[in-house]
Amino acid sequence: MTTAVAAPFRFFSLRVARTRRLGPSLVRVTFTGPDLHAFHSDGRDQSLSLFLPHPGQPEPVVPLDLGDGWWQSWRELPEDVRAVMRSYTLRALRRDADGHTAEIDIDFVLHGIAPGAAAPAGPASRWASRARPGDRVLLLGPVVADNHAIRFRPPADTDLVLMWGDETALPAACAVLESLPAGTRVRAWLEVPHAGDVQDLVTAADAEVTWLVGDEHPDHAGRTDGSPLALDALRAARLPSAAAPYVWLAGESGRVKALRRHFVGERGVDRRRVTFVGYWRRGLTEEQVRARGE
Repeated sequence: MTTAVAAPFRFFSLRVARTRRLGPSLVRVTFTGPDLHAFHSDGRDQSLSLFLPHPGQPEPVVPLDLGDGWWQSWRELPEDVRAVMRSYTLRALRRDADGHTAEIDIDFVLHGIAPGAAAPAGPASRWASRARPGDRVLLLGPVVADNHAIRFRPPADTDLVLMWGDETALPAACAVLESLPAGTRVRAWLEVPHAGDVQDLVTAADAEVTWLVGDEHPDHAGRTDGSPLALDALRAARLPSAAAPYVWLAGESGRVKALRRHFVGERGVDRRRVTFVGYWRRGLTEEQVRARGE
């Protein structure tokens, strides 16, 4: 069943088709469903809302029968009953012979499950680590390919793309890099906890990608002053000359803000040419962030 919410987004009832471990901190879950043909996205950093069941529930509990009233009614359900909602980005989609979406991939960071985790696993990490073919979820996703939940939008005159993302932004960053055409100049810094999380990237762009691996910089472990590892790397970097650079930053909100200050305040990039997205906030659950209105 496909249930309308607010154009250009709808609910999709999906099942797990397969899973694949990508590294110590990441697992890829491939979903399929009978109504995915209506799912349309231009990709890049497409944002999605995923609704997951609690342990013991056969499917996530969302009052879809209430139409546009589902949100308030979902919030009023007991926390141990209502579906767990988490925000993710689309990693990839595959189409059938007729050009319709047949499968989508979402990459999950295994917070609290990967080696050396400093905090307990959250409900989405636990679910992803145990996901099996046939498991059911609900997805709130786009039915219009170019929609407002795609944030990567370099101006037409961009002559250099600068990117940073942590492990939560890795799916979006990789999708962006893969989408860029030949001749696009890119410098990207991608931050992951472990060397095993580094991924092979294929892009037609003229891209230089620097992997920042937490395991290789133990002196930065536990520091909370923005994103010291990335800031140190960026401050030491000699950037190519550019008249109209565009910056994309995504990941932990404190790190994103620190890096935005670096590019605007220290590098002189026009703040209107900086896209910054906080995917999570250190020390807070997604429910707490929503409650604070952040």
